[in-house]
Amino acid sequence: MHIAVVGTGYVGIPTGVCLAELGNDVICVDRDTARIENLKNGKMPIYEPGLEELLLKNVRAGRLSFTSVLDYAIEESEIIFVAVGTPQADNGEADMSQVLSVAADIGRNLRDYKIIINKSTVPVGSGELVSKTIREHAIDKSISFDVVSNPEFLREGSAVSDTLKPERIIIGSDSTAAAERIMQLYKPLKAPVLITDLRTAEMIKYASNSFLATKISFINAIANLCETIGADVATVARGMGLDPRIGPLFLNAGLGYGGSCFPKDVKALMSTAERNGVSLAMLREVERVNAYQRELFISKIKEELGVLSGKVIGVLGLAFKPNTDDMREAPSVPVLNALIADGAVVSAYDPMAFESASTMIAGLIRADSPYEAAVDADVLLVLTEWSEFLELDFSKLKGRMHKPVIIDGRNIYDVERMSDYGFRYISMGRPCNGLPV
Repeated sequence: MHIAVVGTGYVGIPTGVCLAELGNDVICVDRDTARIENLKNGKMPIYEPGLEELLLKNVRAGRLSFTSVLDYAIEESEIIFVAVGTPQADNGEADMSQVLSVAADIGRNLRDYKIIINKSTVPVGSGELVSKTIREHAIDKSISFDVVSNPEFLREGSAVSDTLKPERIIIGSDSTAAAERIMQLYKPLKAPVLITDLRTAEMIKYASNSFLATKISFINAIANLCETIGADVATVARGMGLDPRIGPLFLNAGLGYGGSCFPKDVKALMSTAERNGVSLAMLREVERVNAYQRELFISKIKEELGVLSGKVIGVLGLAFKPNTDDMREAPSVPVLNALIADGAVVSAYDPMAFESASTMIAGLIRADSPYEAAVDADVLLVLTEWSEFLELDFSKLKGRMHKPVIIDGRNIYDVERMSDYGFRYISMGRPCNGLPV
């Protein structure tokens, strides 16, 4: 099939590359000419494991190309994926301006039948709005088209495998023919397919992300109770997860959720509910718990160090999750900004995200390794669970620190093992190992 993917971000690039890997002819489009030139030269605008290699492979095979000329991509394609940003607007809803701008351009360049797919996360009712926008801007009103909702369920850091080995594919359309055409596109993936109407498909995306955010906030609330009563939330979560009705995923207590999806989608769903006179009060508590986790973590640091002015704080990890360079809504931002505002000297290491983080956290000092981040540190913070942090030489790490204290916002280490290494170890929802400084 001949496909255009509009938008070359964390959704658009994996989508375009993986569709080319399935044998389709794909044009990736972005108005950012510098980004397009970089892509033509094999330079990735984002970090995603395995994506660069797949991109280069499909460029060499002639199945994948890049352009900043949307008109050309529309003309050359039968299926157009819209994967542009939908940032949160001031009223809490998703900002649809980029999506509608693309829709207007599609209308102006509509010469024959097209299937337009909303891949971006858009509010319920957006399918109709996109269709209306295309129709309003179409020069020839007689030309037909169909709009399909095909929400993405990509996890940053696992976007390639999530695209090529999806757990499910949702196709929302009011046209049976369009839905069946998109089902054929995904047939090589051999994944379960659910065909719905437009609004149901749009709701599935928001409901899914809001439920996962709820699960995270629930275990964090339990973690805070565990600290009070002397229980271990990691063991509690393990026991809960053995129940197949609950499952073990998204039960890791810590600093809460971040990234571009969960915070924005929870707010957008609440906004949709309020606009339609429906209460989703539980999601307000989900947000409150999530924000509180960062405040709680800061209080742990202050309780341990006292006055922060002049104290040296080492940091392991900045990105909102491992295997990505994405800093959107990363817990590290409010935590470290608060510490620096109180006079702390903060040295941080992240394998991928420091450049982005430094634009959001003024005064952040770059460390080129975990061991450099630990030099003269009064405390070492774990803010992102990168796998390399599990393989550290803890004797070497301890030898560089002023005080052997680790405060772990991701619960990645074993409490007893940290005691064996000689660290005072404080985590989330688990008893402190009690080792004195």
